[in-house]
Amino acid sequence: MITPAYVRAMAEHNAEMNCRLYTARTGSATPSGRDRGAFILSLHGTLAQIMWGDARWMSLFDGWQPPLTPITESDHYIEDWSELCVARKKADIKCRAAKVDDAWLNGDLTWFSLAAEREVTAPKRLLVTHFFNHQTDHRG
Repeated sequence: MITPAYVRAMAEHNAEMNCRLYTARTGSATPSGRDRGAFILSLHGTLAQIMWGDARWMSLFDGWQPPLTPITESDHYIEDWSELCVARKKADIKCRAAKVDDAWLNGDLTWFSLAAEREVTAPKRLLVTHFFNHQTDHRG
């Protein structure tokens, strides 16, 4: 079962993994926009897409400003490397995760899904799992 402790542990893990990924340097100061053959072609595009997903989910979970970039262009959500780094630091969810309790997790969330193009309702526990899995999947 997804518990508040799980949410806090995953938020801490994701913050650490994002920090490692953003500070890693592989011979250049910024990640390349060059096609790397990944699901999202470039490293920068992958990191931008992860940030887009975080912003979208947190707009539903916690009232953040939703991204204006369409989902089909999420790999171009933030084009500038410096801006993406700043956005990633601002998007740290550890403080929000500390406030999550069983009452919140026991609820459902209804929203208009951009991917499904319709209104969807799902348990928050399931959606929180998806939120964390999205980051982990793309970082991998």
